[in-house]
Amino acid sequence: MGQTLSSATHWTSAKEGEHGKLEFTPTNELILNKIIGFVEGFSSSQPDESRLIFKQPMTWLTELDPSDFSWRFSERDDQYVSDAVGKNGHPLVTLKKKGTKYNISVMSLEQMENVIIKAGSKKMTEARHCLEANRDPVALILGERFATVAKSDDAIYRFTEEIMRKPVKRMNDDDATGVDDDVEEKKIMLRLLLRLKDFDDKLMKEAVKTISSEVKLSPPDVERAFELLKRFSGEKEDKHILREISWTEPHNVTDKNGCHAPFWRQMYGDLSYITVKPYDSEDVYITASTYGYFINGGPNKTTNELDFEKYGAYHKDIVTLLREKSTHFATIIEKQDVFKVKESGQNDHVDLVSNDSFDGSRDDEYDRKPDKTHKQKTDERSKLDIKKNQEKRKFEPSLKWKALEVEEKGKKDEKHTRLKTPQKGLKGSQKFALQSDRESSFDESSSESDEEEEAMDRRLDAVSDLPSEYWQIQKLVKYLKGGNQTATIIALCSMRDFSLSQETSQLAIRDVGGLEVLINLLETDEPKCKIGSLKILKEISKNVSIRRAIADLGGLQIMVKILRDPNKELRALAAETIANVAKFRRACRAVRQHGGIKNLVALLDCAPMGSIMTPAQQQDVEVARCGALALWSCSKSERNKLAMRHAGAIPLLARLLKSTHYNMLIPVVGTLQECASEPSYRLAIRTEGMIEGLIRNLKSDNPELQMHCASAIFKCAEEKETRDLIRKHGGLDPLVDIIEKTDNKDLLAAATGAIWKCAVSPENVVRFQALKTIDLLVGLLNNQPEEVLVNVVGALAELAKDPANRVTIRRANGIPPLVNLLTGTNQALLVNVTKAVGHCAKEPESMAIIDKLDGVRLIWSLLKNQNQDVQASAAWAICPCIENAKDAGEMVRSFVGGLELIVGLLKSDNKEVQASVCAAIANIANDEENLAVITDHGVVPLLSQLTPTTDDKLRRHLAEAIARCCNWGKNRMTFGREDAVRPLVKYFRSANTDVHGSTAKALHQLSRDPDNCIAMHEVGVVKPLLELIGSDDHGLQEASAGCLLNIRRLALANEKAQHK
Repeated sequence: MGQTLSSATHWTSAKEGEHGKLEFTPTNELILNKIIGFVEGFSSSQPDESRLIFKQPMTWLTELDPSDFSWRFSERDDQYVSDAVGKNGHPLVTLKKKGTKYNISVMSLEQMENVIIKAGSKKMTEARHCLEANRDPVALILGERFATVAKSDDAIYRFTEEIMRKPVKRMNDDDATGVDDDVEEKKIMLRLLLRLKDFDDKLMKEAVKTISSEVKLSPPDVERAFELLKRFSGEKEDKHILREISWTEPHNVTDKNGCHAPFWRQMYGDLSYITVKPYDSEDVYITASTYGYFINGGPNKTTNELDFEKYGAYHKDIVTLLREKSTHFATIIEKQDVFKVKESGQNDHVDLVSNDSFDGSRDDEYDRKPDKTHKQKTDERSKLDIKKNQEKRKFEPSLKWKALEVEEKGKKDEKHTRLKTPQKGLKGSQKFALQSDRESSFDESSSESDEEEEAMDRRLDAVSDLPSEYWQIQKLVKYLKGGNQTATIIALCSMRDFSLSQETSQLAIRDVGGLEVLINLLETDEPKCKIGSLKILKEISKNVSIRRAIADLGGLQIMVKILRDPNKELRALAAETIANVAKFRRACRAVRQHGGIKNLVALLDCAPMGSIMTPAQQQDVEVARCGALALWSCSKSERNKLAMRHAGAIPLLARLLKSTHYNMLIPVVGTLQECASEPSYRLAIRTEGMIEGLIRNLKSDNPELQMHCASAIFKCAEEKETRDLIRKHGGLDPLVDIIEKTDNKDLLAAATGAIWKCAVSPENVVRFQALKTIDLLVGLLNNQPEEVLVNVVGALAELAKDPANRVTIRRANGIPPLVNLLTGTNQALLVNVTKAVGHCAKEPESMAIIDKLDGVRLIWSLLKNQNQDVQASAAWAICPCIENAKDAGEMVRSFVGGLELIVGLLKSDNKEVQASVCAAIANIANDEENLAVITDHGVVPLLSQLTPTTDDKLRRHLAEAIARCCNWGKNRMTFGREDAVRPLVKYFRSANTDVHGSTAKALHQLSRDPDNCIAMHEVGVVKPLLELIGSDDHGLQEASAGCLLNIRRLALANEKAQHK
C-alpha cells in the first residue's frame, strides 16, 4: 500500500502544521474501496497474519465512540481499552477522548477489520482518516525497516536471509523454544509482507489504469513551454520575465522519449526537471510530471542529488506556478501577449496561461508544427481576424482617466463630467489595478452574468434633479481626501448616516472620486478607518457599476490581504464585500489569482455552533458566515471550485451544514449547490454525509434555504448511490410536499428538478407512486415557466417508464398538455417531452389519444430540428408510436416528405441520432409499401455505410434495420455489393447479447443470397453461429440455425454441381 499511497493518490497541500488530506477524486475513491475490501475478510482467510501485533499502533481521529463497539471495553483513566490484549498485555484497541471525538489506536489487522465492520456506512470516512494519519501503514505494521522508499529496496531479501540463518546459528541453544517462536513470528511477518506487497502491486495497476484514462502532460508539451519561457528570459529586468531557465543538472540530457528524468522516476510520472532563476526570489526547482508541474526539494548541497519530493500542489502549467513564486514574473508576463492571446483558427494557438492550479486535465494545448502552406493560410486568416477585431473594438478611458476629466475625441454629445482630481498619493496597488476591459480569454461557468461585465457606466446628468443628499455626500468625500485621522473617521460615520442602498448615494460617492479614497483607506494602519471604509464599500458594492469600479481600482487585491488580518471584524467585512463584488468573471479571477480562495476557506474554520455561544464564538461564526458568502459568489467559476477543493473547503462546509442558523446555512448550501455540478464535489457530498444535512434543511420553513437544498439534491442525484441515500433519509416526501404547497417558481423548479433525477431509480418510483406524485406533476403542466416545465416533463418521462404510471398519467389527463408542449422551442423541454410522449405511446389507449391530437405528426416534425438531441429523442419516440398505432403504415405515408426526412438523418455524425433513426426505420420497414419508398430514397447504401461502427447501441438497431430491409426486392444483394456483410460478422465479438440477437436475424436474411453466404463463410461466421444455437433465446436459436442452414445448402449445391 505504501507505494500506491505515496505515488498514485492525490493529496491536498499541507498547511498550518497539518498533514495534507486525501482529495475527493475517483482514483482516491477506487484506492480506498480496494483497501477496505482487502481488510474485510482478511482474518478469515489469513488468521495468523491478521493476529500479528503491529510494531507501532495505527492511530487516527475516529467518527466512532465506545457505544459503537459490541465487544467488551474497559474504562481506564481517561480512555477505553479493549479486553483483547497482545502478548505483552497491551490492549489491541484503545479509544482516547479528544475534544468531542475520540482518537483510536489499533494494533492488529484483525482488530482493524472489526473497526471497519463496526463503522458501517462510515467505513469510507474511517479509511480516509486512517490513511491520512498513517501515510506509511507497512512501516507501522512491520517496522521501519520495511518503510516505503522511492528507490529499489532489498529489505525483503535481507529479511528472508535473516530467517534462514537464525535457526542454524542457535540450533544447540538451551532457549531453542524461544528461537522457534521468534522464527515462526518472522515467517508470519514475511508472509504478511509478501501479501501486502502483492496487494500494493495490484492496487498500483488499478490506480494507474484509472489515472491513464485522463489526458496528461507529455514531453513535447513540457519542451514547448520551456522553449517559450526561455525566449522571454534574459538579463534585462524591465523586459524579461526570468533571469534564466534551464534543465536541472545532472538531468539535462534529453532521452529518446523526450524526457529529462531517469527511468525509475518516469515510472512515477516525472518527465523533466527545470531550474528557474527569477529576479525577485531564490531559485525555483520544478518537476514536470504527467500530472502537472510542482515544486521539488532541489539539489542537496553536499551530494548534489535532487530531492524528488513534491512540495505544494500540482499546477496545470508552469506559468501559473511561477506567478505564485515571483511577483516580477506575474507583473511582466501581463505585457507579453503571447502568453495571453489565443489565435483563431485550427491547430495554431498557444494559450500557455491558465491561471489555475492543476485539476488533472489539459486546457492548454501545444499543437504540432503546421506545414508551410497551412501556416501561410493561418497567418492570413489571423491577420484578417485581428483587423476585424480592431475595427469592432471600441476603446474607452478607464475610470481614473474619466476622473481626471479626459474626454474621448470625436464624441460630440458627451456631457462634461463633474468629477475632480482624486487625492494624490494613491498607492501602487491602485495604479497597477487600473486595466482596460480588454482581457485575455477566460473560460468560466456559464452561470456567470455577462450582462454585468458589459454593464454601461452610468452618470447622473440632470443637475437640477439631484437631491440634496448627493451634494452632502460629495462634501463628506472632500473631508475624507483632505482631513486628518479624526476628521476621516467622523466623515466615514457621517456617510453611513445616509441611505447608502439608494443609487443616488452610491453614484455620489463614485462621481467625486470617493471610491479611490475608500480603497486607499484600506491600506492604512488604522483599524477604525478600515472598518468604516469597508462598511461603506459593503453597502455600495451592491451596485453593478460600482462593483466593477472597485475591481478596476484594485480593491479586491487589498481586501484579500485583509482576510489575513487578526481583527475578526475586518475579516468579516472584507469577506462580505468580496461576496458583493465577485459577481462577474474578472472579479472571480482576481480573487483566485491573489490567493483569496485559500484565505476565504480558512475563514470557515470556526468553533462548533451551539445554542449558547460566547461573544467571541459568535464573532467567529459571523466571520465564517461572511467567508461562506464570498465563496458562494466565487463558486460560479469552474476554476474557483477546483481551488476551493484543493484548499480543503469540503470538510469545513460539511461541518457548517450542521448549523441551525439560516443566515449561515443559506450561503453554505448555496455554495454546495453551485459546486455540485462537479463530479468530485458530488462524491464528497455523498461520502461526507452531507446528503442527510441537505434533507434535514429541505424540511425547514425558509423558502430560500429549501430552494438551495433542492437544487443541490437535483445536481447530486446524478449517481445511483446518492439517489439511494436520498430515499433512505426520507428526502422524497419533502420534495413532493414542496410542489404541492408552494407557488414560489424558483423553489418549484428546484424541487421538480430533484424529483426528476430521483425518479431515475425504480425504488424511488415506488415511493413516488405512494405519494401520488404524478397527479401533482400533471397539474403543473399548465401556466408554468419553462424552467419548471423542463423538470416536470423530465420527471414524468422517467416515471412513465413504469407501465402502471402510464395509465396514471392518462387518467390524470396528462396526455393533451404533453402533446401541446411539442410545439415549443425550448430544446431541453422538447427532449423531455418527446421522451415522455414516447413512453406513454407504449400504452395503446394513450397512443390513441396521441394520434387523435396529431401528436405523431408533431413528433415527426421535430426531426427537422437543428438540435441533435431533439432529433434523437424524436426518433426514439416515433418507434412506440408506429408499433402501437392503428394502421401505422398509412399514418406514416400521410406525412409528406417524412420518409425522405428520416432516411436523410442516417447521414448524421451523431451516434445517438443514427441509432434512434435505425430503430425507427426497423419499425417503418414492417410495412411493405413504406419499405419500398425508403428503398427508393437510398436507405440500403446509407445503412451499409454505418456497419463498421463499434458502438453496441448503434450495432443492435442497425442490424435490426438491415434485417427488416432485406424483405424488399434485391435489397439483400445490394447489401452484399455495398460490403455490409463482413462487418456484421464482427458484431458477434461484442459482449452485448442484444447485439448478437439482431445480428443473427440480419445474417439470416442476408444468407438467402448465395454471394452473401460466401462472404460470411470467408470471415468465419460458422463458429459463432454454432455457439449461438445453444442460446436460451429461441429467436436467436432459430435465426442462427437458419443462417447455417442456408450456408450448408449452398455448400451442398456446390458439391453436387462439382460431382456432375
